[in-house]
Amino acid sequence: MPWSKVEEALPEVQALIFDGCHKIYLALDAEQVGQFQELGYGDGTDDSRLVEVGEASDPVGVLREWFENSCGLRFIQSVRTVTSHPSAGFDQLISQSEIPRYEGEFDEEEDTDDE
Repeated sequence: MPWSKVEEALPEVQALIFDGCHKIYLALDAEQVGQFQELGYGDGTDDSRLVEVGEASDPVGVLREWFENSCGLRFIQSVRTVTSHPSAGFDQLISQSEIPRYEGEFDEEEDTDDE
């Protein structure tokens, strides 16, 4: 179940971040929260959101709402600070195309040409 990875990560999560379109992140340490804030997430200048976990009574509910309202390229990643290799801090929890927006979204198209 894709959401089980998200639920397993929750005890470490310090903030939930959404770019307003399809990128959803779980910041696992204060340094990552600060980096997202420096990038302007949740500052009110655009559709992005940054919710510190203490401010969310239902973090999974917040994430599910964002996910359901995202475009088709949606994904959820956790991110922690790894000083020696910053890209190593990202962990894919729900990948793009893992959960279809509607039934049949990822089905192969049938050839309907009558020749």
